[in-house]
Amino acid sequence: MSQLTISNSILDTIGSTPLVKLNKIIPQNLSHHQFFAKMEYFNPGGSIKDRIALAMVEAAEKRGELKPGGTIVEATAGNTGLGLALVAAVKGYKCIFVLPAKMSGEKRALLRAYGARVIITPIGVEPEDPRSHYSVAKRIAASIREKTNNCFYSNQYHNLDNMELHYNMTGPELWNQTNGEIDVVAAGVGTGGTLSGVSKFLKEKNKDIKIICTDPVGSILYDLYYHGKVVDPPGSYKVEGVGEDMLPDNCKLGLFDDFVKVNDQEAFSFTRKLATEEGLCVGPSSALILVGAMKYAATLTKPSKIIVFMPDSGKSYLSKVFNDQWMVENKLETEENMKAAFNIEVMAEEEMKNY
Repeated sequence: MSQLTISNSILDTIGSTPLVKLNKIIPQNLSHHQFFAKMEYFNPGGSIKDRIALAMVEAAEKRGELKPGGTIVEATAGNTGLGLALVAAVKGYKCIFVLPAKMSGEKRALLRAYGARVIITPIGVEPEDPRSHYSVAKRIAASIREKTNNCFYSNQYHNLDNMELHYNMTGPELWNQTNGEIDVVAAGVGTGGTLSGVSKFLKEKNKDIKIICTDPVGSILYDLYYHGKVVDPPGSYKVEGVGEDMLPDNCKLGLFDDFVKVNDQEAFSFTRKLATEEGLCVGPSSALILVGAMKYAATLTKPSKIIVFMPDSGKSYLSKVFNDQWMVENKLETEENMKAAFNIEVMAEEEMKNY
C-alpha cells in the first residue's frame, strides 16, 4: 500500500499540477500533433495564481514589507485575489481586493468566503483613471500603509517575484513532466508572469521551443508585439484574466515567439466543448488559449508536442459561460441551439413524456 503524504498546511499543496492529453476535442486536421493541458485548477485555490500568491507574500515577509497582522491589497481579476486570500487565511493577514465590475459573481463570493473585503470598480476606464481597479487599489494601500506601516500592495502586474516564481517552479515542473519533450507552449497574458517565466526557463534548456501568447480581441498586447505601439484602441471582451490595456513589467515580449488573436465567440464555445468532450470544466481563458494553440498548430508541418495552460476552473463561471440565458443575451450562442441542447434542465413530469 502506498504511503500517503500529509501536508503541514493547504499551502504545501500548491503546484505539481497534472498534465493531461487532449483527445476528442482536437480536429482531424491537427491529429498529427499532440496537445497536453496543464491543469492549474488542481491548485487549492482553483487557479494558477495560487503559485504567485504564495511566492509574493513570502518574498514580502522576507523583505519586511509584511509583518504579522498586516493587510494585503491587490487589484485583481479574481484569481490572484483568491490565491492571496487563501494564503492570508493560513498566515493570519487581512486582505482587500479591488475587481473590475465584469468579474463573475462566483469569484466575488469566493473571495468573501475566505474573509476578504471586495471592492468593485467600473469597467471601460483607462488604467490611469482614478476609478480603475489599479488606481483604487494603490490609493487604498497607500492610505493603510500611512496609518499602520504594515500593508503589502502585492502589485502582481509589476512585481517581478511573479515572473521569478514561474522561472523557478512552473518552468522546471513542465520540463520534468515531459522529460524535456516540448515543441510549443501556449498561454495567455494577464500579468505576463506565467509565460515570461516559463519561457525564460525553457529557452535556457532548448532555444527551439516556441512560446505562443493567445490574446483576446480587444487587448493591446498583440499590437505592442508586432508594431511596438497600439494600432487598435483597447476594446471590451468578456473573457476574464487575460489580455491587457497596458504593458505589465512581468510581460517580457522579447521572450515570446508569436501572438494569436482569439475572439469571445471562439473562446466561450470551446469552453463548453472542453467540459462535454474532454471532461475538463475550465474557464473561458483556458479555451481561448487552446483555440490560439490550435490556430498556431495549423501553421506547423512537423508533428509537435504542444503544452496548453488551463489557468482556472469553470466553477467560477457557472453564471456566465455555463448559463444558457447569459450566453444568449451576450450573443455568444443562439436561442435555437440552447433549446436543442441535451443538457437542459427540465421538470420530471415533462421529461417522462419522452420515455
